[in-house]
Order: sequence, then structure tokens, then C-alpha cells
Amino acid sequence: MNTREIVLGLLIPFVGTVGGAACVFFLKRVLSDTLQRVMTGFAAGVMVAASVWSLLIPAMEQSGHMGRLSFVPAVVGFLLGILFLLLLDHLTPHLHQNAARAEGPESRLSRTAKMVLAVTLHNIPEGMAVGTVYAGVLAGSQDITTGGALALSIGIAIQNFPEGAIIFMPLHLEGQSRGRSFGYGAASGIVEPVFGALTIAAAGVIAPVMPYLLSFAAGAMLYVVVEELIPEMSAGRHSDTGVVSFAVGFALMMALDVALG
Repeated sequence: MNTREIVLGLLIPFVGTVGGAACVFFLKRVLSDTLQRVMTGFAAGVMVAASVWSLLIPAMEQSGHMGRLSFVPAVVGFLLGILFLLLLDHLTPHLHQNAARAEGPESRLSRTAKMVLAVTLHNIPEGMAVGTVYAGVLAGSQDITTGGALALSIGIAIQNFPEGAIIFMPLHLEGQSRGRSFGYGAASGIVEPVFGALTIAAAGVIAPVMPYLLSFAAGAMLYVVVEELIPEMSAGRHSDTGVVSFAVGFALMMALDVALG
């Protein structure tokens, strides 16, 4: 794997976020509730499939030498990932889409800043996930392929696009300029390649604990799905739209991982 492939893999999810935020230049009104459910459910499905096929399964395969205890690194890493996002949630003032009240400590930050922080929080584990997988490829792991790493990058980019549109279109309609709304979107996404690069930079150090890190990233991503995406796709009047979209997103990511991996 050359440097160009690594840089491309790290930037693909960021491009997805930027592309979604760029919708502020083309759309004139906020997305309908139905379309938001479709996009949110789809994003949740992609993230769950990516967590299972690209992260948890490789983590257990890499621990195969432990026999019946091969699940231990996956379980430990998964729970640590959950706790990491839970800690960030409690320490960072942020506001989720359609939420009436902000979460985290009391803060004088603006509503816009809190919404951007909410998106940034769950872009962090996505960047870590991509960086961990590429670090595994560089470390010569037989259970992680270049194609599998690329599949994860593409899958996260696919779910980042609707997320960017859902979050940053309302900012413009609430009074922010199109350029500023787009800039907030780009700023929230830059943490993905940054955290991915930091993970790869530590590749030599993290190789012995790769199963723990893979499952850590999975836990962090699934925390975002359960804490934010599933409630959003199920909010309001009962509808099966979110569930169907979840299934489509899950199937697509599963197919990408197998086809490219």
C-alpha cells in the first residue's frame, strides 16, 4: 500500500461530509421528515454493518489463537469504545438535531456551535475506525485487506453525505449564510482524517493490541447509532421508513465489505 492510497482512504469519509454540507448551495428548503428518516435510517444501517463486518469480526479473527477466549479482546475493546463516547457525551456541550435541550455541561456556546460539536463527536470514532483498519493493513494483518479498508472508507462516506445535508441545511435556514453553514460542515468533518492519521502514525505501537482497537472503534460507532441515529429515525409519527432504510444501508455496507474485501 502506498501513501497515495492511504491519504485517499482517509479523505473519502471527509469528502462525504463536505458533499452533504454542500447541499446548502443547491437546496432551498429543509428536508422533509420522511426524507430525513430515510437518510438517518440508511446511515445507521451502514454504521452497524461496518462495525460488524469491518471491525468486530476482524477483531475476533485476529484473536483466533486464544481459542474459546477469542471473544475477549472484542468484548473489552467494544465496551471501552462505548465508555469513551459516553465520556465525551458528558464532557462536551452539544445539541442533537431536533432536540429541545443541549446535552453535556452547561455552556454559553451558541446553538450552532453545539450542533456542530454534536456532529464532530461522532465523526471522531469514524475517523478512528478508518485509521485503525488502515493501520492493520500496514501492520500486515492477514484479516484486514486493502479492499476491506477502502470499503469501510466508502461506507462511512456514504452515510456522512445524508448526515451533512440533514444537519447543515437547517443552519442556513435558521439564519446562517450558505458559506458559513458549509464551512461548519467542513470543520466538523476534518476530525475524521486527523484522527485517522493519528491512528496510523501509531501503527507500530498499536499492532499488538489491534483487536482491541478495532472493537473499540466499533463500540464508539455503535454508541452513536443507538444514542442518536435510531431515536432520530423513529421520532414522531410511527413509520416503517427508517427501518426499511436501515436494512438497505446495512445490506449495502455488507455487500461492499465482502465485494471489496
